[in-house]
Amino acid sequence: MQPALLALQTRLQHTFSNASLLQRAITHRSFSADHNERLEFLGDSVLNLAVASLLYQRLSDLPEGDLSRVRANLVKQDTLHQLALRLQVSDVLRLGEGESKSGGQQRPSILADALEALIGAVYLDAGYTSAEALVHRLFQGVEINPQMQAAAKDPKTALQEWLQGRKMKLPQYSVVATVGAAHRQTFDVECEIPELGLAERGIGGSRRAGEQAAAAAMLATLKARQP
Repeated sequence: MQPALLALQTRLQHTFSNASLLQRAITHRSFSADHNERLEFLGDSVLNLAVASLLYQRLSDLPEGDLSRVRANLVKQDTLHQLALRLQVSDVLRLGEGESKSGGQQRPSILADALEALIGAVYLDAGYTSAEALVHRLFQGVEINPQMQAAAKDPKTALQEWLQGRKMKLPQYSVVATVGAAHRQTFDVECEIPELGLAERGIGGSRRAGEQAAAAAMLATLKARQP
């Protein structure tokens, strides 16, 4: 294994049994067909559950709606980007030539996605307990307090709270299409609420941005339906 990857393992405090998972987690789609997007998808879910358990322990008096808002603050791109910088993920990212020349190694969305992919890789390599422990270690240096609930709501958080307030299930997001060269892709994302038979789409320069755009479109539709 390359020295840079060994150093990353040390920073993660996890030694991979399957080194190919680590390699895939740091590989952007512009570099190879064996890229990190499926790991990112998995890591996103693991991250949300692990942060939820962390908040359940630390903020024992906070009601559900406020816990959801604090979690949204912790798993947003800005926070994950900062954690990825702290782990020096940019030092080991594998990017295609075009993406690399356009500054991809410092792009917040790419670093945040790689961090989620690393969490997914640890989950596949050693199970949920190890992945949860990694997430809890990552957030040790992040301030977590009830005041975070006052932070501005992004469309995904606002939509989640709208649905939760009506005892409905969370929306489902899926990438319908990607358009453009690997280093300049746009993501066409669908937001679906099966209980209401509604689906809206949004486009963004990253999967996250596409999800936010789709959530904003869904909120607009829901508000238009209200008497």
